[in-house]
Amino acid sequence: MPYSVDSHPSETLMSKTVSLDFLSTSVLPTDSYAADGFVTTVRNISSINGPSTLRCTYKEDFKRILLPAVYTFVFLLGLPLNAAVILKIWRKRPNLSKNNIYMLNLAIADLLYVMSLPLLIYNYGSHDYWPFGEFACKLVRFQFYSNLHGSILFLTCISVQRYMGICHPLAMWHKQGGRRMACCICGAVWLVVTVLCAPTFHFAATGIQRNRTVCYDLSTPTRSVDYYPYGMALTFLGFLLPFVGVMVCYCRMAQILCRPVTYQGVSLATGEKRDKAVRMIIVVAAVFCISFLPFHLTKTMYLVIRTLPGVPCETRNLFSVIYKSTRPFASMNSFLDPILFYFTQPRYRRSTRRFVLRVTTLRDKGTSV
Repeated sequence: MPYSVDSHPSETLMSKTVSLDFLSTSVLPTDSYAADGFVTTVRNISSINGPSTLRCTYKEDFKRILLPAVYTFVFLLGLPLNAAVILKIWRKRPNLSKNNIYMLNLAIADLLYVMSLPLLIYNYGSHDYWPFGEFACKLVRFQFYSNLHGSILFLTCISVQRYMGICHPLAMWHKQGGRRMACCICGAVWLVVTVLCAPTFHFAATGIQRNRTVCYDLSTPTRSVDYYPYGMALTFLGFLLPFVGVMVCYCRMAQILCRPVTYQGVSLATGEKRDKAVRMIIVVAAVFCISFLPFHLTKTMYLVIRTLPGVPCETRNLFSVIYKSTRPFASMNSFLDPILFYFTQPRYRRSTRRFVLRVTTLRDKGTSV
């Protein structure tokens, strides 16, 4: 009896509710070849376990060009930028501010993710072939989501810290504890990220499609229904709540910064501090809007569409393409975060300008000789 399989490590789609036990033994995509754009076929299993199962073949040629190119770009930029941020902050460790402690942890999370990109570049450049084993597949997927949500939470910490400095400059409770308190908060963030993303090790796995090993992103095809509540909870806890918190802080900060320097007899903030806060608002808002918001929005729509019964294959394919096209944007935070550090650290900008001026002077001298 004929049937088709996904042409890439996408999700196997079911238009009707069927037994997962039956699917695990009867329709695993293991041996048949399905070309891109192959017409969806229906396997009639009504005599065994109820209605038929619709299986779609996703056309995803764009991944073979888009993802390797973007991941290579992110790797070439993110590796030196995050390494430079880590070295720059580490050299100042006796006098680290709480903001720099958060930036250090943010750069470490980005660097760990960037170091895993060569595997994904090879994977997508080889038409989704994954030769690195099951554990490496789980680890790479875990690194992606832990970096993503770690970045969101550390940016939230930075935003709240700046909010307290601008909106409550006279309050003392948030100044108590100093660097030790910031280190404890960072430890708590790493713990929360690990707990939130740990199920990735359970859902992500390798499989066989078109007689070659692939590494599934969200979950294996037969576990798509099981993944749905976890995926929605991860989006809500790891993105939506921090995003709302950051936006509330920024709206309040914008309201304060629009007031005169002295308001009702109370000095609000120095000019340099206000400018620094404005720069941070602009850069962090840009990171959220460019990197985080499109990815989570399309991922949520894709999770809903792929679990609804009776959705046409063309619609499922469309939302799959839209979701996977925003995945590179989520990786871009790995080099956007160091830009945040650059724009919010006046001393770092001054030292960079001195370095560029020194290099330019040496080059001019060499040319004149």
